[in-house]
This record gives sequence, C-alpha cells and structure tokens, in this order.
Amino acid sequence: MHKLSIYLLILVFLSAFDSNATEVIQIKHSKDDITSTVREAIANAKGKDIKLVFEKGVYKFLPEYALSRFSFITNHGNGYKYVAFRFEDFESVEVEGNGSEFIFHGKIAPFQFENCKKIEVKNLIVDWDIPFVFEAEVLKVNKEDNWYDVKPLKDGYSWSFQNNNITFPNIDGFSFQEFGHTHFFDPNTKSTFYGSWNLHPNPEKVEDLGNGVYRFHEKLKKYPSVGAIMASKGGKNENRYAPAFQVMNSKNITYDKVVVHHALGMAYLFERSENIKIVNSGVYTRDGSGRYISSTADATHFANCKGDILIENCRIEGMLDDGTNVHGTYVTVDEIIDEYTVRIALQHFEQLGFRFADVGDDVWFIQKPSPKRGAVNEVVKTKFINEKYTELTFKNKLPNNLSKEDILENKTWNPVFTMRGCRVTKHRARNVMIKTPLKIVIEDNYFSSDMSSIGLRGEIFKWYESGAVEDVVIRNNHFVDCAHGGADHAVLWVSPLLGDGFNQEEIYDRNIVFENNTIEGFNNRIVWADRLEGLVFKGNTIIQTNNREALYPDAPLFEFTNSKDTKIIKNTYKGDVNSHIKADKISNESLKVKRNKGIKK
Repeated sequence: MHKLSIYLLILVFLSAFDSNATEVIQIKHSKDDITSTVREAIANAKGKDIKLVFEKGVYKFLPEYALSRFSFITNHGNGYKYVAFRFEDFESVEVEGNGSEFIFHGKIAPFQFENCKKIEVKNLIVDWDIPFVFEAEVLKVNKEDNWYDVKPLKDGYSWSFQNNNITFPNIDGFSFQEFGHTHFFDPNTKSTFYGSWNLHPNPEKVEDLGNGVYRFHEKLKKYPSVGAIMASKGGKNENRYAPAFQVMNSKNITYDKVVVHHALGMAYLFERSENIKIVNSGVYTRDGSGRYISSTADATHFANCKGDILIENCRIEGMLDDGTNVHGTYVTVDEIIDEYTVRIALQHFEQLGFRFADVGDDVWFIQKPSPKRGAVNEVVKTKFINEKYTELTFKNKLPNNLSKEDILENKTWNPVFTMRGCRVTKHRARNVMIKTPLKIVIEDNYFSSDMSSIGLRGEIFKWYESGAVEDVVIRNNHFVDCAHGGADHAVLWVSPLLGDGFNQEEIYDRNIVFENNTIEGFNNRIVWADRLEGLVFKGNTIIQTNNREALYPDAPLFEFTNSKDTKIIKNTYKGDVNSHIKADKISNESLKVKRNKGIKK
C-alpha cells in the first residue's frame, strides 16, 4: 500500500493520559481491504503497549496481504495461516472496535495473540462474507431406493455442481472434496432437529433434478428427516482452518461485547493462558439471517489454561460442537531416557505441536492400571524434538515402576472455571464439556442441548483430554429439552473414557453438587454417571413434558455404575417415567434417596 494511503488511514500518537505510554493507533474507516493497514500498524508499533481504536464501520479483511506464518493450533489443522491481527510479545494489547463489524473473506485467521501479558478486545463483531459451510433443505427421503432430495440454500452461500458432485465453498481456489461432518437443524427454531443423528454423507452420485433440487444417491443407516436443514462443514482434515480468536501463552485476557457470527473452526481458543474473561459477548448467527452455523467447532475452548476463567452473560448458539470445552492434556510415555528424563508423545493429530509442559511445571504421573493421579514431579528441562515428541527432565527421579505408555498430566496448568448467566442453545453436542480438578461453578444459565447438557469425560483415549473433576457446583440453571438429538444422553453425563490397560471400574470423578436447578423436557435421563464418587443431587425440580415423545422411553431418570456416595435429596419430579433409579450393586450400597417428591428408589 502507498505510504500516503497508510498515513491517511492511520494516525499514531502516544496518549498523554496513559502512565504506561500506551501507543494509541486510530484506524480510520475505509471500504477497501484493511488488512495491510492493520498489519503495518502492528509491525510499526514503537513499544510494547499498543491500542488499536477503530472508527465505527464495516471493515473488509482479505487473505492476499495478510501475514503468512506456520501455526500450531490445538484442535485445528496445523500449517501456514494467513493472519489478519498478529500480536506477539506485547506487554499490553487493546482492540477497541466501537461497534464495528470485521468481515473476513476466504481462508484467513482473524486474530492471534502470543506471549502477551494483557489483552483486551471490546465492542466488535466478527463474520465472514461467505461461510465455509453447505446448507440445504431436505425435501424427500426414500429409504427403500437409498436416496434423499435436497435444495441447497443459495443466498450468501457458495457451492457448485460438477461431475455428479457438489463442492463448496469454492473460494479463492479452495473447495472441500467431501461433505464431511453433517448435522441437521429445524428451520422453525434453528435448533438441532429432534432425533437427528450426525452424518458424513458420501453419495455415489448427486443428480440434478432441476429447479434447484438435487438427489443424493446413498445408502445410510439413518436418513435425515424431511424438512430439516442439512449443514455440512467439509472433510475433517481441512474443516478447522483456524479459530476467530487464538490466544497462546498469554494472561489477563478480557473479551467484552465481542460477537462471532462465523468462524472457520472455533470462535475462541485459549492455549496455556491464564486469567480469562469472556463477558457480555456471544457466538451466534445474525438475527434474521438464513444461516444456521456460527463456528464450525466449539464456541469456546480452553486447553491447559490456569488462573480464573469466567464466561458471563453470553449468548452461544449455532456452533457445530460444544458451547465450551475446558481440559488439560494427557500424554503418553514414549521412552524412559534415564532416571530423570522421559520422552513423551502427543496422541491426537490435532494436538501436534502443543506445548504440554515447560520448566517449572508440576506433572502428575498416572500409572496403569489405576487412573489416579500419582507422584508429582517438577520439570527442570524441556527438549522439543518435533511436533509429536518432547523430552522432559525432572527435578526428582522418575517412579521406579514407570513404564512405557503410562500417562502424564500437567498439574500446574488447570483453571478455576465459572459460567454464569449465559444462554447456550441451538447447536450440536454438549452445552458444557469440562475437565479440571479445581473449582467449577455453573450457575444461572439457560441450557438446551443436542447431546448431554453438561458432560464430564476425561479421555485417556482418542482426544487424550484430562482430567478428573474434584469440585463441581451446578446450581440455579434452567435446562430445557436437553439431549434431543438421536443418541442416548442425559442432562448430566459423567463417563470417563479410558484406554486399554486401565481399570474400567475405579472411581475417576468426584464431588459434584447439582442443586436448585429446573429441568424441563420430554426425555427421561437426568443423570447418567459412571465411576463417580460424591454426587449430591438436591433441591431440583424435574418437569416431564409431553411436547415430544421420549427418544428412549425405557431409560431411567438416574443411572449409576461403579459409583459411590450418591445422594438424591429434596427433589421434586412431575411425570410418568416408570424407572426412576437404576444402580448396579456397587452404586446401590451407598446410595441415599430421601425426602423427594415423585421419585422412587
């Protein structure tokens, strides 16, 4: 961009009123691509404290002149990304949008923050001109002849039909070669469709029937419902390009009045960061738009964070995965190098490049067959080998009986988590998926879910997400029509997923208080728990509705396996489920059910 143009767009000055001498950069509105202006403004910052102030308006960001850099992004695809806002090694960063809309185009990562000591983002909207999804209305289904007819949505979408196949989004030379993960939404409510299942369509042929209608020839175990809106996000190796906001190794982070209408992955992603607030913000499609999908993955995601995390007064809808996922990371012992050193391995392909531990971190050793957190040792040296393997040297000797493929979990990087006053609805998967041993408080929220509303699942398998919870309070929430997708789920679902060689009966999660909540819905299951000790289910009101048929009418209200010290006290149930409580022998020995109305043991 010409120097004069940049000068006219940017006015840089030192604030006379800021004791920290924050450099304030005024961004004047322009209808042209603003990417170069932002890149140059950040690159030419004179100090380590910076504030970008945008004149209110609609701004366009294109990848052509964005910063290109190789990025490791946990739970996304690693690789070279085009980044619009890249902040690294700043003492403080502020982005004031003044109500502006940032409209992104194509494959671009909006924001990356790394090694910043203070971050504030306020008063802005993130969206894409053309979303990276395919959406279509299901018109007919013929299970006998193995086809279904759809009418793709056109307004604001990009797709094409060639060689008996549909590709999308066909932007700047990029197209998905498969539909990939697909879910179904109700056009009347924009929520996920009652009883629907995830699909990965792979039609043998797509036939053009005319009038904008296409026939998918494909044999499926589960067919979509007529009237549903099909939403596809492309193949799994490509459908998580980057989050709207990625924060790495930073702290003291605040998002206030920030809304993400679309993202090519998660909306907010935090890695090894501490003290995070997302307040008065949201992830949802524009009101009145024909779009159904906001972020193509989790709305918010926290990997190995610490300090306090707060999500408050937020509206979260339309994403194709969890409302929030809070977890640590399990790694396996790949090799014992010496008495103090091990080589560890990351296990999931979307975790490659993630920094599991650093010097000064305390680490738990988890040794088969027990999933319990065992010996603690401090890391004194790290040696990064490649994106999968790292050598860790510890202050004290390794456990004598440590073996290859035992598990390590980072003790230092776990957060205290609070979600309060939020509305989380109209999306695939769980409202809250949470795994941290420190205090968890989930209160005063409105939840409606496709799968379980609140999931507690440490995984020493597949995703390798730690860890076991030890202090959870879930209170004063309103749960409505939870677990309304096709799979069998519960409002509260506790189900650790442990790999081969681990004791599948040993207690894993502990100490959950579920109190003073209101639960309304047509499904039976309220709590479904495995290997849980110390659940107190108290003072809740459960109202069984008849607006839909129960998807699993024989399921009990409560089901416990290998659990201990469960208390169901002073609750009220209104409904006609025959089986109220199902408990195996171990769970039944310490189960206490008393002073309830309408609940039978």
